[in-house]
Amino acid sequence: MGKLKVTTTKLQDVRLITPAVFGDNRGFFTESYSDQDFKAAGIDFDFIQDNHSLSTQAGVLRGLHFQRGQAAQTKLIRVVTGAVLDVIVDVRAGSPTYKQWEGYILSASNHRQLLVPKGYAHGFVTLTDDVNFLYKCDNPYNAEADGGISFKTPELNIDWPIDFDQAITSEKDAAQPTFTEFEKDNPFVYGEN
Repeated sequence: MGKLKVTTTKLQDVRLITPAVFGDNRGFFTESYSDQDFKAAGIDFDFIQDNHSLSTQAGVLRGLHFQRGQAAQTKLIRVVTGAVLDVIVDVRAGSPTYKQWEGYILSASNHRQLLVPKGYAHGFVTLTDDVNFLYKCDNPYNAEADGGISFKTPELNIDWPIDFDQAITSEKDAAQPTFTEFEKDNPFVYGEN
């Protein structure tokens, strides 16, 4: 039924995806995921797990997260209520876009999805209350492989639209290492993950 608009980004291997949306006075219909359409667009991953988070307030900041080694995940992200600034950082040593970041507005109204490859740290800040955030993964979550980088790491200079003193975050995310600390044991090498 629907076709996808796939946009390349400045970051290596990252894609912004906009599915066809059909609306009228009742609302809208969209195929948020079609294996056939995604494969036809060159996006061929075996997504095996769906995750869903709810952030009840604007200003919730989650991330920057990743999974190490064999547990690394490719993610297909979308927002079904509210809006976020979704931020990803290329942490694959040797990548042409290593240590670069980009932010994308994902919202219920723009229906955009973000394909985040393995080897990217990922996080987001909610721009509205009541954000339902969904993502598909091609690998199950593994607590032992869980990793992260501080969202306020100075080396990355991410332009978050929030004062860190006002961000609503977890103790775990507040204690993540800086990028320089992460680089000492960086498990990601471009072309190997």
